[in-house]
Amino acid sequence: MTSTSGPAPLHIKIVVDATDPHAQADFWAAALRYAVEDNSALIEKLLGFGAVPAEFTVESHGRRAWRDLVAVRHPDDPYEEESGTGLGRRLLFQRVPEAKTGKNRVHLDVHSTDGGREAEVARLEALGASVVRRVKEQGGEWAVMADPEGNEFCVH
Repeated sequence: MTSTSGPAPLHIKIVVDATDPHAQADFWAAALRYAVEDNSALIEKLLGFGAVPAEFTVESHGRRAWRDLVAVRHPDDPYEEESGTGLGRRLLFQRVPEAKTGKNRVHLDVHSTDGGREAEVARLEALGASVVRRVKEQGGEWAVMADPEGNEFCVH
């Protein structure tokens, strides 16, 4: 229970290292049915002021985007219109030079509709994910999958 007089809860986003942040954002936007954030208005404004060089940007989905950062957000959550930045549930993909080498220490659990796990697994495979293993334990069943860059996640 939170106190109405205490400090407000902190806002978070989940940040994922990626060798190709735009491909990862496209995969996860499709996987979660999220929206890729449109930061083009802010980017164009900053380019116009000379505040950032054009090399920091790329064209993606027919609009200007940051080269090394891109986020996806839940389509029903609020977002800042001037920057396109989501104010709710978000995943941010940031470019790093190295590929993933070890097991994830944090992973996402994707929850399908009742009885829909196998259909969801098939849909995610069609988007580029792969099944790592299937788990059946006393506590339940799920599929451990990997996104196109090898990050594990579970489908329940």
